[in-house]
Amino acid sequence: MQDALGRLFAVAEAYPALKADANFRQLQTELEQIENQVQLARRYYNGVARKMNTRLQSFPGNLVAARFGFTAASYFELGDEAARAAPRVAFG
Repeated sequence: MQDALGRLFAVAEAYPALKADANFRQLQTELEQIENQVQLARRYYNGVARKMNTRLQSFPGNLVAARFGFTAASYFELGDEAARAAPRVAFG
């Protein structure tokens, strides 16, 4: 997504009339909102995974988990540091 945004921004820099267009400004706003929603979803997932893992390790949840074969949830993590950083959306 970052590569696509980078190309889009490069095109916008080359065409100043495009930057001034209302539809393009709306697209910029929507892209920023989508990135914020994705970040919130990641945080929510990790919070739920942490809560579930805690319950699996606590009594009496550990008894039920062992009986039904529940396992710990893995956290959403990105290995690449560059992929962790949210893309900067700046149109000046």
